[in-house]
Amino acid sequence: MEPERFTWSLWAWGGGLDEGRDRILYRHRCDNHKGRHQSHRILTPNEEESTVGSKRWIMKEGGDEARVEALRTALNDLPLPLARTLVLRGVDTFEAARSYFRDDLTSLHDPLTYKGMQQAVERITGAMRNGEAIVVYGDYDVDGTTATALLTHYLLSQGANASFFVPDRFRHGYGLSRQGLDAVREMGAKLIIALDCGVTAVEETTYARECGMDLVICDHHTPQDVLPDAVAVLDAKREDDTYPFKELCGCGVTFKLVQALHAALGKDPSDLLHYLDLVAVATTADMVPLTGENRVLVREGLHRLRYRPRIGLRMLADQAGAKLSEATTRSIGFYLGPRINAAGRLGDAARAVNLLLADDQIEATARARQLERLNEERRALDRETQQEAFAMADRFLAGRERHALVLHHPDWHLGVIGIVASRLVERHYRPAVMLTTAGSVVKGSARSTAGINVYAALTECQDLLLEYGGHDYAAGLTLEPSNLASFIERFDQAVARSVNEESLEPFVEIDAELRLSQLDERFWAVLKQFEPFGQDNPAPVFLSKDLEIVGPVAGVGRQRDHVKFSVRERGASHPARNVIGFGLGKHLPELAAVQADGRTIELLFSVEENTWNGRTSLQLNALDLRPSSPA
Repeated sequence: MEPERFTWSLWAWGGGLDEGRDRILYRHRCDNHKGRHQSHRILTPNEEESTVGSKRWIMKEGGDEARVEALRTALNDLPLPLARTLVLRGVDTFEAARSYFRDDLTSLHDPLTYKGMQQAVERITGAMRNGEAIVVYGDYDVDGTTATALLTHYLLSQGANASFFVPDRFRHGYGLSRQGLDAVREMGAKLIIALDCGVTAVEETTYARECGMDLVICDHHTPQDVLPDAVAVLDAKREDDTYPFKELCGCGVTFKLVQALHAALGKDPSDLLHYLDLVAVATTADMVPLTGENRVLVREGLHRLRYRPRIGLRMLADQAGAKLSEATTRSIGFYLGPRINAAGRLGDAARAVNLLLADDQIEATARARQLERLNEERRALDRETQQEAFAMADRFLAGRERHALVLHHPDWHLGVIGIVASRLVERHYRPAVMLTTAGSVVKGSARSTAGINVYAALTECQDLLLEYGGHDYAAGLTLEPSNLASFIERFDQAVARSVNEESLEPFVEIDAELRLSQLDERFWAVLKQFEPFGQDNPAPVFLSKDLEIVGPVAGVGRQRDHVKFSVRERGASHPARNVIGFGLGKHLPELAAVQADGRTIELLFSVEENTWNGRTSLQLNALDLRPSSPA
């Protein structure tokens, strides 16, 4: 039986609300990125700027004291750090707090608000009544495969003549392609429903119609000036679309289509709850903003994952050694997402779809083991490619000044270059493009930092590209080998126009200063309700000062890359708090010296639960640290 949720509410403060990876950011010139970016106060050397760490410490501005105090009062003396953190997220009134903490599935928007949704529903339900062959055409990443499984399962459950097709990245390329459409035509398709792709496929849509196939497109990527001439194009990023929330992932758009279909068929909306685990996995893995509708869908989907997951996801988690009963956005990103992705990266993404469609444990276990083996193979390729790419990047940056990394190797595996591009971004704090040779063309993946729109940069180079697509932080591209040298220069120039001299320096943003004595059971009960954490709703970062190190300081991991110790405020009587600092092993000598001299440290951290040997306690996940400044 599912336990009651939100057992701790803001009532714990006597309030009135009813029941119901190391985040390194990057400085950039844009002060209003997507309309949400706050101004910042950079801590100066005489104040609180680190002189030994590798990141700038920046206290977020925008937490107006009057608004913070008004919210704290409205929520009956909510602790000041939590009130400030809420205001920084735009939650600055009682009603906004009610929505943030208590919005549920009843707050989802009407799917018929989507431009073209009515036409899509009429065409699909007509095909269902007439027994026409419907082919669900998905993408090969987590978002695409979960969307494919969701819609395929739904159509089959309603008696439709439905099947699915996921293109092979090596034979068919990305998204809707002539090769993929030819394969679908051989399947006898009369109606194609494209998921997580298609919004830029103008010529391919015309080709599908010439082949006698109708097309409905469900996408969330940025459209070009001309839309495909399909039966319907469902994409909230269309200029003429009035859907209130613009940031659903491909699987989220698919869920909205299924909602509309289910209503048109006169069915009970609660029938669709069992699809929310797929929506949560896709939304988290695709790194779309965890705000608005996405936050509601992921919250409800995590609840489904913990208590009633589909058998395929449960078996996949078992293979990874993860407990779905403790599922979080972090565990989705670390355990489930990479294994689902591995199918499309190294082979046939249909393997992932079939796992998600499996309805018995024997089949699901076999398919989960297959994905686990593919993931191990993918990790080996990752390590090899990363080693080569890091060495190439060092040489590339050793010459003249570069604002972006563009690397090409003809033998790199197309399925792993996107992952390595992300690692290059983490290492060098600038957009990165990884390219490999695929037949007669060069194909690649681009990744970016906050504030630098990689899709816009590619658009400035579109005359050099055969095709490209994506969004702010990630994109794919194809070009002729003869254009490679020109692309390297043009892309660097396009990125340069989006940055200034400090744009490529990493920093950590701070939500509020926190005394460790404030971190009690009630504080955690409310902070936990800030979840789910993810893009644009990150775990709050707190700053604590004058902390003395208690007990031993230990290096963790084979290379002692991580550090573990305990702290408490100097002279305080509260129990010491355990600290884990991933990637902070370089501070081990410094911490030992500080402890030996009886000095204190300042710590940036998020708060999390840690379970060990059946015992759960709070720990501080350190993002950076430094010795306290002299008095």
